[in-house]
Amino acid sequence: MINTAEATRVLETALICAQQPLSLRDMRVLFQEEVGNDTLKDMLADLAAQWTGRGVELVQVASGWRFQSRAEMRDFLDRLHPEKPPRYTRAALETLAIIAYRQPVTRGDMEDIRGVTINSLLIKQLEDRGWVEVIGHREAPGRPALFATTRQFLDDLGLQSLAHLPALDPVGERLSGETDAFAELVQDAPDSLALEAPQPPEAELAFGDAPTPPAQEQEQEQEQEQESDPGPAPDAAAPPAPSAESPPPTPDDFAAEPAPSDIFDSPTAPTNP
Repeated sequence: MINTAEATRVLETALICAQQPLSLRDMRVLFQEEVGNDTLKDMLADLAAQWTGRGVELVQVASGWRFQSRAEMRDFLDRLHPEKPPRYTRAALETLAIIAYRQPVTRGDMEDIRGVTINSLLIKQLEDRGWVEVIGHREAPGRPALFATTRQFLDDLGLQSLAHLPALDPVGERLSGETDAFAELVQDAPDSLALEAPQPPEAELAFGDAPTPPAQEQEQEQEQEQESDPGPAPDAAAPPAPSAESPPPTPDDFAAEPAPSDIFDSPTAPTNP
């Protein structure tokens, strides 16, 4: 049977090399069930004490245990990855906060709380990121889906359970109070805190503004050059008479296009599914 010192050395190596948090079950498999949970917990406590004062710490999250860099190291590590951090819109943060604090909830519940229609694309993006999932359906007309947060959501925020979310305002439990504390928690938990590969740029832009394509940038530059150099003034001419085959313009022809932000926050009145 392996001695405690050697087992601790093996466990430390496995935790450092693991791509995901290790649960106690994973650790028992590591030692072929020769080490019990109590012994593993003692070994984890010893490892956490050994790493005290270093730039990396051993922490427990929802899925298990992992090594991650300390929060005070964030400014230095960000210099290695100067790419733009994720930008979460107010609509995304509010929707995620409602799911986290009021789960399980339906899309209709979220719309009733926010007071606006929630675009299905926003919820799909939360699902694609692995933070939200459907856990069932409510026994109501249409059987709407019930949404809840995932273990990955807790892992990414460095939480052991939902009980470690920021406390709600005891007076009214207003949505604004939930969202302000929740937004701070989300924004302060970047992927760089974990000893894992950083998320691809596509994931970082999931809830922010999409980059301008090169072709569109070139068209914008040409338009700016034309505006700065108007050239010779055109000859004055009477406006062309409308064709007999074309109907006269109507007010609807001049309706404004919807703003890009409407994809997350539509002014349409909420409708329950």
